[in-house]
Amino acid sequence: MANSAVHPWLILPLSGLLSFACGEFTLPALPYAYDALEPHIDAETMTIHHGKHHATYVANLNKAVPDGTADLASLAEMQASLVSKGAAARNNGGGHYNHAFFWVNLVPSSGPSMEPSPDLAAAIEDRFGSLDNMKAEFEKAALGRFGSGWAWLGVRPDGTLGITSTANQDNPLMEGLEYAAERMVPILGLDVWEHAYYLKYRNRRPDYVKAFWNVVNWNKVSRSYDVYARKQKPVPPTSTGGGHAVEL
Repeated sequence: MANSAVHPWLILPLSGLLSFACGEFTLPALPYAYDALEPHIDAETMTIHHGKHHATYVANLNKAVPDGTADLASLAEMQASLVSKGAAARNNGGGHYNHAFFWVNLVPSSGPSMEPSPDLAAAIEDRFGSLDNMKAEFEKAALGRFGSGWAWLGVRPDGTLGITSTANQDNPLMEGLEYAAERMVPILGLDVWEHAYYLKYRNRRPDYVKAFWNVVNWNKVSRSYDVYARKQKPVPPTSTGGGHAVEL
């Protein structure tokens, strides 16, 4: 008798399509199980972070922007104007985008090893001298962000790579931030809010930041660079930038 179990990867494309079809923003499904990032990011943290924190941003964004076009492409496009739309739209619109973007840039470390594409590797080499130097600068930004926020690797308006950090649920796509943050199209982000790591790492943010590199989906980051960011287009926070469940 054939096995009738439904594989998760068959369900994910439909969940992605639903986020495009409905009138409200919906919480996107993760492209992996909650425990898939162990031991680097624990299952309990992932369950709460995605199912509670991210879900709250989605629900509150629907209240703040009730008449918006609720798909992930428009979510990326709206980031530039969120500061001008008030605190609720800014915090929850940024919170939804940042988290959706964060999830799809992660991948189980048990899978095939990954590295940046040749084009992205060349851009990293040109800007930072080496991948290790880039990681060191990124970690400095992540550790230097006081309180809650994010660290970002992205493409600056001049086409070169840059690293910056933002407070709270801001991101470097937003125009009109009241503090110094370099504007760029992000291709990789790291959540340094305590809820992202405290259950496992307690107050050891440096350990969490180091562990992050073990689960970076360089295939996704490279595609975001090649297809979107180097053209100064915001990256839709989907698994491939097109609603598919797996990286093409």
